[in-house]
Amino acid sequence: MQKPNVYVVSDSIGETAELVVKAALIQFNNGGYKLQRIPYVDDEGTIMEVIELAKENNAMIAYTIVKEHLRQYIKAKTEEANIIAIDIMGPLIDGMTEHFGKVPILEPGIVHKLDENYFKRIEAIEFAVKYDDGRDPRGIIRADIVLIGVSRTSKTPLSQFLANKKYKVANVPIVPEVEPPEELFKVDRKKCVALTIDPETLNHIRKERLIALGLNEQASYAKLDRIKTELDYFNKLVERLGCTVIDVSNKAVEETANVIQSLFK
Repeated sequence: MQKPNVYVVSDSIGETAELVVKAALIQFNNGGYKLQRIPYVDDEGTIMEVIELAKENNAMIAYTIVKEHLRQYIKAKTEEANIIAIDIMGPLIDGMTEHFGKVPILEPGIVHKLDENYFKRIEAIEFAVKYDDGRDPRGIIRADIVLIGVSRTSKTPLSQFLANKKYKVANVPIVPEVEPPEELFKVDRKKCVALTIDPETLNHIRKERLIALGLNEQASYAKLDRIKTELDYFNKLVERLGCTVIDVSNKAVEETANVIQSLFK
């Protein structure tokens, strides 16, 4: 005996329609069913081909088509052919149009564009983690944005914040005793953002950091002379690189991120 046949027709990939149809088919677990997805149906000719196939194979049709004229067309033609056809998305769009009092975009595949944005964000977050704190200088060349600064200038939280905006960010700590990676001198200077800070502000931040870690706040790391030495070295490097400088002394991470985003827009 031939298995019952369902054609899943969509003007995009068709995953949404297929999931709905499968969820319904589970309720009929006393037999097998043949499910065939037909994606990217966006013209009347293709619709007629699908209807002819459905007639030949005694199939029903379930469809997600957002353009109203094509929805009306497939509804009319399947009725003429005496084929059962279920409009999965149309009634929902029509109901929302009435309830919200707004005209829908009616653009196929928007869900997958949203998915693409999600995966780009995840990719950017993974990138920021991998290339945080100069762990791997190869990330400098691959990054959309390269942040440089001395310790405690918010490089890591900025990298994560910008990653959530889908920017791939690498950050590099600048220390006088450590030669900067050579990749830093090869990257497009427009990608490079230098985070500078007032010595007294950094002095306070570092002391608080040492206290939070249960360490002596008088350590060299937090001494003003040491901080000024680091910043002098940093400023000379920035001059060599020719990159944009942002003073983060009195800025929250969100403020600095907004400034950086405006540069890259």
